Amino acid sequence: MTRMVLGIEYDGSGFFGWQWQEGGLRTVQDEVQKAVSKVANHSATVICTGRTDTGVHALEQVVHFETDAVRSERAWLLGINANLPADVRVIWVQEAVADFHARYSAIARFYRYTILNRPTKSALQRDQTTWCHAPLNAVRMHQAAQSLVGTHDFTSFRALKCQSVSPMRLIYFIDVYRQEEQVIMDISANAFLHHMVRNIAGVLMAVGVGDKPIEWTQELLLSKNRQVGGVTAPPYGLYLGGVYYPEKYNMPKHAIFEKLPANAQRFQHET
Repeated sequence: MTRMVLGIEYDGSGFFGWQWQEGGLRTVQDEVQKAVSKVANHSATVICTGRTDTGVHALEQVVHFETDAVRSERAWLLGINANLPADVRVIWVQEAVADFHARYSAIARFYRYTILNRPTKSALQRDQTTWCHAPLNAVRMHQAAQSLVGTHDFTSFRALKCQSVSPMRLIYFIDVYRQEEQVIMDISANAFLHHMVRNIAGVLMAVGVGDKPIEWTQELLLSKNRQVGGVTAPPYGLYLGGVYYPEKYNMPKHAIFEKLPANAQRFQHET
């Protein structure tokens, strides 16, 4: 059997998240598995780097699957895309190296959260970005975010129903900046808890509009209490942006990972 790896982008607004669900709900995994199985001419299961929730998008989700079918990388790319709906696309294909695993081999994940910051909503971006009518101070948001960088207990920023064994996560960097009418948060960590990025975004938005002081982010972190945390930001503006793997796997690299610290290679995936 050969292990193939795919880079996938998708618009999550029309899906009930990544993971296959009973009851016929439309999910990204189901669409990808059906397309891969058709090209492979056998049933295939795709394993992803990280599950995304309802309404969450991906600039680059990474998945792998096992197959005994012999196809060129170009044939996989064109064939799978020909069988996918318009809101999902494979953007690259390659054969896995050594013991590669889409989830467990990852060193870092990158997410982007986008906020449309203007008085009126957008007709064109209504499902692709979160809207905030009140002026946001991106500089204050960036300053507040820096207390989260490093290894911490992120209990205050995880969903109450999060099933992860440990709340400890390592955030490599968080950058918040403005691009015209958009305020963007870029964040990378070794792994993320359920709703962690959206909860961080909700807290930073409260700081950005002036409802909370810059120090509030650190106070929440130290409290280790989700019930005193901020509002969970909507899913519309959230994108899984890319995944970083050790050099030995020869995986495509997103430019954002140039911000990773030089010693990032030594960190391992935490469940």
